[in-house]
Amino acid sequence: MFAKLLIANRGEIACRVIATARRMGIATVAVYSDADADARHVELADEAYRIGPPPARASYLRIEAILDAAQRAGVQAVHPGYGFLSENAAFAEACAQAGIVFVGPSPSAIRAMGGKAESKALMERAGVPLVPGYHGAAQDEATLRDAARRIGYPVLIKASAGGGGKGMRVVLDDAEFCSGLAGAQREARASFGDDRVLIERYLQRPRHIEFQVFADTHDNVVHLFERDCSIQRRHQKVIEEAPAPGMAVELRARMGEAAIAAARAVGYVGAGTVEFIVEDGAFYFMEMNTRLQVEHPVTEFVTGLDLVEWQLRVAAGEPLPVLQAALAMNGHAIEARIYAEDPARDFLPSVGTLTHLQAPEPSASVRVDTGVRAGDAISANYDPMIAKLIVHGTDRAESVRRLMSALGRYEVAGVQTNLRLLRGIVAHAAFVAAELDTGFIHRHAATLLASPPEPSPAVVAAAVVALLEIQVAGWPDPWAEADSWRLNLQSWQAIVLRGAGGDISVRARRHADKVLILRDGLTQTVHTHREGSRLRLRAGGASHVVTVLRDDSRVTVIEGGETFVFDSVDRLAPPATVAAGAGRIVAPIPGRIAAVLVAAGANVVRGQPLVVLEAMKMEITLSAASDGIAAIVRCSVGEMVEEGRELVEVTAA
Repeated sequence: MFAKLLIANRGEIACRVIATARRMGIATVAVYSDADADARHVELADEAYRIGPPPARASYLRIEAILDAAQRAGVQAVHPGYGFLSENAAFAEACAQAGIVFVGPSPSAIRAMGGKAESKALMERAGVPLVPGYHGAAQDEATLRDAARRIGYPVLIKASAGGGGKGMRVVLDDAEFCSGLAGAQREARASFGDDRVLIERYLQRPRHIEFQVFADTHDNVVHLFERDCSIQRRHQKVIEEAPAPGMAVELRARMGEAAIAAARAVGYVGAGTVEFIVEDGAFYFMEMNTRLQVEHPVTEFVTGLDLVEWQLRVAAGEPLPVLQAALAMNGHAIEARIYAEDPARDFLPSVGTLTHLQAPEPSASVRVDTGVRAGDAISANYDPMIAKLIVHGTDRAESVRRLMSALGRYEVAGVQTNLRLLRGIVAHAAFVAAELDTGFIHRHAATLLASPPEPSPAVVAAAVVALLEIQVAGWPDPWAEADSWRLNLQSWQAIVLRGAGGDISVRARRHADKVLILRDGLTQTVHTHREGSRLRLRAGGASHVVTVLRDDSRVTVIEGGETFVFDSVDRLAPPATVAAGAGRIVAPIPGRIAAVLVAAGANVVRGQPLVVLEAMKMEITLSAASDGIAAIVRCSVGEMVEEGRELVEVTAA
């Protein structure tokens, strides 16, 4: 076994690999960009080496920088994690040339499965079912468009070298084809340095089911059963579970055999995932990921195995610890990915500092994989995933209940998150009934992406208490208070809380450990007790515990996992100047300009794409809010822009 291991990655997967290596007595080496100098994975590793500035292409994608760190540290092996260089055959070859073991498959296997078109041709020869489509070498627009017409709309354009939903577009008709192709090629080129695509028939309500496979150098190949990854947004998985609900024994056997056949067809070694689309009892090969998957913890929960340990043992030349006949599943596991993003704004990533982060307590049935801590920043340079929350139960019903409970105890402040969306999915009757397919979120969007609930009286009271800075020890010194206290008069203070749902006006005054709140003609007496950020409120015979965070005039209250943000409004302040918004196209987050689709002076119509911004491993298309003329274009391709930067000014025609 290796004495020292370098993890060529960051975030939660680097932390995950470090945990297993430490348990196995293997010393660990981290690498970091300037943005990650104080990151959690750097803190956990035994050693760490700088590899470059924040952009991934200047650090985590620099093969020479990572190998230099590996040689300086004297490691015997490199674990690539997932993403970045994990499926890069050139990196695997460079490791071998440097005398370092790459914890993964051979370069030839990576190449064979790395190109979706090539892998599908290989699978066809191996007898694995394929979705009807075009996987040819010709990549000119005319050939690809003709192929789409032959296949029949709707079609799915996919980056040949892709993964993680990058470089993927659904095209509903011929009129959308050219723009969809250009977008997929552009995103593929930016994400993978390869703009080749393939085209497949777009199945209407498929399930996404994948099989975990493992192979060693002793000709042993097994599958560790399936995962259902149908709950997706932007073609990226959000919730995954094992086993797949309703999976028939006979279908599992056939799909498992196909997955093993796929691995054998390329002489595979290590951990891999064979992904299938399933519809109406038929399954089709989609792709093979030649690495560990983000969702591997659900397989670990139901099998009781450590897949990273298996990876390391196989890479060290050992045989698989368990063969197929001895493998079995126990119970049900579900994973939810917690992202810094705003689902109400088409899942736009959210950048900022994690001012508060509280996860459920880990246990035998609850696991949290994360690479961040309170105080860390979510930047535009990397994927916006905060954590993975994984639960296990004796059956699916128990697992769903545990996940719902755990999501209610997960608290994040400082950035927008998808926590409310996740709670909505898990509580939805269709999810509880296991009515799953890849269009789940889109089909139930009216419910899942509905406006947030109105703040409860307890939430309003907590925000008022925070603004009054209640002191539970006794009377404060009135001469030191910056409130509305007056000699010989009761000290009532007018407060206006501005939240997502509008303004809330109250009058309040405090006395020892209680606060009187006057709202809509009714007075509420609230007794309080604070311990750090936790505030216990007792009013009207009911008791509530909430989290309260104050940053100057902004208050964040978290109740039952729901986050409410209020700004205290100064009624005497002059009104803020409102800039013309409808005609200004601004960058919603920091990023790189991937495409400028309009020239100065051109006529534009409402909804017309004007600029494509690349940030956090995804593309964001910015469109015109109204008809008019693109009077000024203030950006160019390749330029880095900050949040709020004006990119295009549209004036009335």
